Amino acid sequence: MTLHFLSTGAGENRLKRLIEKRLVPGANKQEIDAMIWDLFGEDWAVMFTDLSGFSRNVAQFGIIHFLVTIYEAEFLLTPIIEDHGGFILKVEGDSFLVIFRKPQRALECALAMQKTLIIANQDRVPEEKILLCVGLGYGRVLRIGDNDVYGAEVNVASKLGEDTAKAGDILVSEGFYQSVSPRKEENWKKLDVEIPGTSGAWKYVY
Repeated sequence: MTLHFLSTGAGENRLKRLIEKRLVPGANKQEIDAMIWDLFGEDWAVMFTDLSGFSRNVAQFGIIHFLVTIYEAEFLLTPIIEDHGGFILKVEGDSFLVIFRKPQRALECALAMQKTLIIANQDRVPEEKILLCVGLGYGRVLRIGDNDVYGAEVNVASKLGEDTAKAGDILVSEGFYQSVSPRKEENWKKLDVEIPGTSGAWKYVY
């Protein structure tokens, strides 16, 4: 008997065929959408990270500084992510896209990452500090193989981590906030911001 193993590309090809079918005039889009969610829909906590002030430092200190900072960030943070059950899907420049099965583990990971960098930065000059911004979302997403995830909570986590958060921040969507239980309310601050895709955003205070 011959065994046939499917690569992660099999999922991508299946999704492509369904999207092509959806584009056909007269296609039952609702039925196809339901099939896509049945095949690829999963509940995940999504983390987006970004390094604060990175573009400014690259312009001021050059590309070698850029590469060294990325290397150090990956060296320090990757083991923490793995220890907390995270899957790194993408590393693009100074940003990570990571998913976790359990929101609590994602929050614990974000906190451990920030605390690790606080210690690592103690004796560094300002331009060599690794300053991390974290955005977290949780909910139903489309996971395509081991390469990418799509969905409202993915977009919200990206917006929070890459555009809204400041150095040292851990910001989360309303969906993520509601999923973390039990919560100590003194650790949470409601943000006065409007983020498309979520009814609210919160800052974790540590």
